[in-house]
Amino acid sequence: MSSLKSVILASAVSLAAILAPAYAQDGEVTLFTFETLANDPLLTEYVAKYGAKPNTAVFADEDEAFAKMRAGYVPDVMGPCSYEFGRWQEAGLLQPIDVTKLKYWPVIAPALKKIPGAMIDETHAWFVPQYWAQTSVTYRKDLAPEYAANESWKILFDPKYKGKVAALEGVDDTVTLVAKSMGIDPYKMSEEQWTEVQGKLRELVANAGIITTDQSTIAQGITSGDLVAAITWSDSWATLKNEGVDVGFMNPADTGRFTYVCGFVLHKDAKNIDKAYTLMDSGLNEESARYLVTEYSNGSANVEAMGKLTDEELNNAGLPRDVEAFLSTGTFQVRMPNKDAIIKAWSDIRAGL
Repeated sequence: MSSLKSVILASAVSLAAILAPAYAQDGEVTLFTFETLANDPLLTEYVAKYGAKPNTAVFADEDEAFAKMRAGYVPDVMGPCSYEFGRWQEAGLLQPIDVTKLKYWPVIAPALKKIPGAMIDETHAWFVPQYWAQTSVTYRKDLAPEYAANESWKILFDPKYKGKVAALEGVDDTVTLVAKSMGIDPYKMSEEQWTEVQGKLRELVANAGIITTDQSTIAQGITSGDLVAAITWSDSWATLKNEGVDVGFMNPADTGRFTYVCGFVLHKDAKNIDKAYTLMDSGLNEESARYLVTEYSNGSANVEAMGKLTDEELNNAGLPRDVEAFLSTGTFQVRMPNKDAIIKAWSDIRAGL
């Protein structure tokens, strides 16, 4: 998932820049991923081997990426999360990854290799894990001190903060979190429960100042104090914390946080498979692991690299070394049933329908 590091960048990215990256180099593969997952520290092994950067293109969320690829956009390597790759595979967008050609496959955490549907057989996968992280509510502890003492996602619906909360457009984050806040399992909702959740989503829309895919806007709002709380990924909280903003990342006693794993998939029409595998390796090496942990509080799938990080680095990131223990601390994000219908309903709610 993306992070808020883009706060230092211009927030308006043209469609052309997303679909056809500027300065695209002939002969290099294209990585299509969340914004900060295309940053230079994650590409060093590729650059060292080929003497050039891969082409990169970014998406705000997987729903956007899915729509663009179904419309004909053809990257080589993509970076979805584990709850999404199955939809892409079923749509005929992927080809199997030969994991025997990945340098760092042997040091990927065994628990991450067991993600349902990821492995085709012992040597081929639809999805290769790169990092693990969390979803919750990032909030200004100094501006909402009553929630610092008793963290709760109820802040999103608190009339005291009307116009000062934000949510993400992606259903995998906002719809699931709202359902969980009501004590409803977002992955096993009955029709009656889904009706109740839609009512709560309308309440959220009425109380929110922003519902967006633009992480820069959320970052700027939280930094300035125009926003007090927002649904974000843990990397968003980490970036703001590292920049000195007095923020917390809620871990409510009644809900916990959501946990997730993101990684790599290979487009069915990828042009240079060897370079594509090198690009995946580049995002899994030790340098990438340290960058993901220290900059964004994302744990690396590379267990050997995680073992070389200091206790201080991990503590500052709020991460353990053991990914299996980490994932068990919250609700693991999986594929939403009836996702297309949920996307439409959530879009209608945002539009006031």
